[in-house]
Amino acid sequence: MKEIIPHRHIHATVEVPGSKSLTQRALIAAALADGDSTLIGPLTSEDTEYTSEALRAMGIGVEHQGNRWLVHGQGGRIATPSAPIYLGNNGTATRFLTSVASLGHGTFTISGDQRMAERPIGPLMQALKGWGVAIRSIGNTNCPPLEIMANGLAGGNTVLPEGKSSQYLSSLLLVAPYGATPASLTVQGEVLSKPYVHMTLAVMRDFGITATADETLNHFTIPQGRYRAREYRVEGDASSASYFWAAAAVTEGSVTVANVPAPSLQGDAVLAEILGRMGCRVETSAHGITVSGTAKLRGIEVDMGDCPDVVPTLAVVASFATGRTTIKNIAHLRIKECDRLHVMASELAKLGVRTEEQADTLIIEGQGRSTPYHGATVSTYNDHRIAMSFAVAGLMVPGVRVEGEGCVVKSFPDFWERFQLLY
Repeated sequence: MKEIIPHRHIHATVEVPGSKSLTQRALIAAALADGDSTLIGPLTSEDTEYTSEALRAMGIGVEHQGNRWLVHGQGGRIATPSAPIYLGNNGTATRFLTSVASLGHGTFTISGDQRMAERPIGPLMQALKGWGVAIRSIGNTNCPPLEIMANGLAGGNTVLPEGKSSQYLSSLLLVAPYGATPASLTVQGEVLSKPYVHMTLAVMRDFGITATADETLNHFTIPQGRYRAREYRVEGDASSASYFWAAAAVTEGSVTVANVPAPSLQGDAVLAEILGRMGCRVETSAHGITVSGTAKLRGIEVDMGDCPDVVPTLAVVASFATGRTTIKNIAHLRIKECDRLHVMASELAKLGVRTEEQADTLIIEGQGRSTPYHGATVSTYNDHRIAMSFAVAGLMVPGVRVEGEGCVVKSFPDFWERFQLLY
């Protein structure tokens, strides 16, 4: 149990760990490349350790040498593991490594924890079948655990039946250059979390493969080829930065996150702009992105379909704004580490925040900084983003206690130590 000490008018400059999203994409590209790559500033966390261990089981050497990781790429050759690959509740790695396993020759089993066994992966399975992959959900649930009878990718055209999780799409794009024939990919329906897809395409380009896409990201053409080994520097994690920008916003302080650049490859960096719409002052420079809280935060209406990971952060800030905040197009939060849409509504309500949960929308009736809110014990549901967002609420509300605070190891192992630097 972690009790947060209230603190007003925070002024600080901080750095955050490397981007989890970029680290996992760069790991995959480097693993499939010809030769040795060096990743500079990657994220060391539970999730990226799961990814590294899985790649080692597939015959890829991954050496963690402090702030520099050496990845011994095998040019797309994938060994058959001697045991099932266990990935905990790492949704990104489960989706990405399912496609990587398809490049191999042999039987692969990919499993995770109880929550991962509830997270859908059927659309990815269907798209891989279109590229000739024999894959099944062992429990016949369209969720992990999975069995892949791998014999390489046939290539050609396949269809991803929905774009609700960008991880399915990114997974397919990362392995597509290794098809036996040139690959193309059609996505049915609206593609959500588009910045993550653009991030994937950028990492692919950085490693030497340029895929083409239409404006809606519903059709892709991917050339055959192999990634080129290289040195790759990982940006600071914008999702992790969000909690520090939010701390400035709610306490009427000022926080600079020094290692998230502007512009950033990460869609979650848009939270700084959203806080600007709520009344904060936002400055960008070679020294990072600075958010300064002002006397009055105001509620807004915002579509967060492209950046779901910072919705919990925004929801906390909205509680201390004046007026209604409507956060739309976030149904895909329900298939994250927990049902984040429901959990944010219920846990904020414990503090006395007036919330309304709809199918794909969260409404928060903000009461401003002089709030009638009260302390409570917040349940995290083993979700790192719930824990870190409520740390921000505790800066304003005495008596906020975060239960299961250790879940931050998933993406930000020393979060509580770095958060303490704000005081």
